[in-house]
Amino acid sequence: ILNDDTEDVSLFDAEEETTNRPRKSKIRHPVASFFHLFFRVSAIVVYLLCELLSSSFITCMVTIILLLSCDFWAVKNVTGRLMVGLRWWNHIDEDGKSHWVFESRKSSQENKTVSEAESRIFWLGLIACPVLWVIFAFSALFSFRVKWLAVVIMGVVLQGANLYGYIRCKVGSRKNLTSMATSYFGKQFLRQNTGDDQIS
Repeated sequence: ILNDDTEDVSLFDAEEETTNRPRKSKIRHPVASFFHLFFRVSAIVVYLLCELLSSSFITCMVTIILLLSCDFWAVKNVTGRLMVGLRWWNHIDEDGKSHWVFESRKSSQENKTVSEAESRIFWLGLIACPVLWVIFAFSALFSFRVKWLAVVIMGVVLQGANLYGYIRCKVGSRKNLTSMATSYFGKQFLRQNTGDDQIS
């Protein structure tokens, strides 16, 4: 049995050294930006229009799963590195232990290489599409379209894994995630209580 371990890293390989270009709002990687959205949006469109496009469930299912798989690979291995300077991956050491590594460029490097437009496109696509797949999952469940549940769950898992991996890269360790959530809810609680006191 392999033991899972996680590691947060702040440096990329030496090949990832950056130039002194200022942070701009223009799209510096148009091909990566296109494919970041193409596969995931195509999978959603095929899912929504599959009954119009083909009468074969198997053809639609295979097409959607292929698009989701291409999206998972492209986002995990290419667009995350190019568009926002983040990547996550797994390696197994000599002892057979599995290590999850979540990398991000240093903030000084990131400010020079990440464009605001690409960052918005990346995070919008990364967050919106898994939310849609969760909605599709509930829709398939409540409308008793059981045969589509496997496809929809595949969409939730593959796109949710990338979302979780990149949130870990951006925020850091699980402790950081927990402390951020605690801090946010603490501020909301304090704001509500102080607002109520001022009203009364």
